Order: sequence, then C-alpha cells, then structure tokens
Amino acid sequence: MIRDAHRHLGVLPAYPFYGGPPVHPDVTARATLEELVADLDAEGTERALVIPNYGVPDPAVAFGFNELCVEAAQKDDRIRAGLWVSAKPSDAARTAEALSLAGETGVRALKLSFLLGGTVHDSRPGLDTIFAAAREHDLTVHVHTSPGAASDVDEITHLVEWYGDTTRIHLVHFGGGMSGHIKLISGRFFDWVASGKQVYTDLSWAIGFAPRWLAAEIERRGVGHDRVLFASDEPWGDFAGEYARLKAVTGDGELGTHVFTSTFDTLYG
Repeated sequence: MIRDAHRHLGVLPAYPFYGGPPVHPDVTARATLEELVADLDAEGTERALVIPNYGVPDPAVAFGFNELCVEAAQKDDRIRAGLWVSAKPSDAARTAEALSLAGETGVRALKLSFLLGGTVHDSRPGLDTIFAAAREHDLTVHVHTSPGAASDVDEITHLVEWYGDTTRIHLVHFGGGMSGHIKLISGRFFDWVASGKQVYTDLSWAIGFAPRWLAAEIERRGVGHDRVLFASDEPWGDFAGEYARLKAVTGDGELGTHVFTSTFDTLYG
C-alpha cells in the first residue's frame, strides 16, 4: 500500500555540470509511461505523484515535460501529475501555458523550485499567480528546499507565512540538509501545524538523524503525524533506500499508515 508523493518523469539532456564533461547523472530517469509503470510494479507502488524531471539550467526542458506528465496521469489511474511552474518574470509566458493545464484530469500539484533561478522576494507577482491557480483548482504547491541560497528554509518560510493559510504547501526534502532539518524539527514545522498552516513535507534526501528525531517529536507533541509523506524522488533519490529508512522509524502503526498511504490520499488521491 505504498504511495510515492514525489518522483520525476522525463529524460534530461546531457549537461557539463560543474565544468566537467556532459553527463547523465539521473541514470534511472524514465522517458515513457510504460517504463514508469514497470518501476511502480517492481517497487509495489500503488500510486505516485509524477513531476517533470529537472536539473539542467534550462527551464524550457522542465516545462517541456508537463504534457508528458499530464498524459501519464490521464492514461493510468495510478498516476497523479504535478506541473512545472516558475515565479521568475522571465518564465511568465511558459508558466501561463503550464497553468492552462491546471484543470486537466489527473493534475494534483504545481511544482515550484528556485534551483533554476529567482528568489522568493523578487518573484512575488509570479508567486501570487501560482498560488491563486492552486487555490482555484484545489492543488498542492510542491516547493523544493535545500540548505542555503534561494531554497533555504529561511527563504521558503515566507511562502508558508504568505500562502499557507489558504493553500496546501508540500515542502520537499524537509529542508534538504542539517540546518533545514534542525530549524524545522526544533519548532518551526510544529508551530506551523499548530497555527493552522496547511504545510506538509517529505523526507527524501534527509540526513539519517532527521527521520528518527521527527518521528520522536511527533510522538512527543501529538501533532504532525498526518503531515509527512513518503517520497522516493526517483531518479535523483533511491526508492529502496528512502523506503527502508522511513519504514524503520514509522513502523506499521498509525504514523506509518499516514506516511505511506493516507496523507497521500488526502493531498493527491
């Protein structure tokens, strides 16, 4: 009964990352629905939210996979689609085209990341447009988090404060590293939940201590059990590793049921 709340579809072009030769680091990237379904069958994954693959510094590539994800969701009921959007002014036309698909059957999320440029504060008009579309179509906004720069928790916190009262926000990677994990688990994440913010997260890429500590804090505080989802982040994450790590700390009780099944159904089912 596994639901995967974050994985990607589409094969990226080779790129010379960090001044090296052109490479394909996402070695398990899938180009077709058939390949994706074969992976789901092998894993035992019953439902998945599928988002355009991204990583090369050309937003047109990620935008170009939107229709592939929508098509996958409409052809197979196991799939839910997330649309790649951007709040950068230079991406306004492409984001408008993406948002024209927001009402399509199978679309359940909008994917927002600052890894390809822009910041929270210089993108406010674009953010307003994206979150308004999410409210109109009852979609969850997926937001990448990672330590430092524009994706740091300190920056992404503004999105929760500005939009979290009226829109579901899924914080991918739970801060993405040591500083983000500590900032969230030590209070910020639970303060948001207690104040009524519609904030959710997954623990893909999480450092080993974070899942253990988060599970312990959920038990101690008595809140947050219905705000955490399992996500593989394939092909950038590793399904088997992500599953084993999260299963070890959630077990077969109520928390495990929420993490692997019911919270996905609430957001994306």
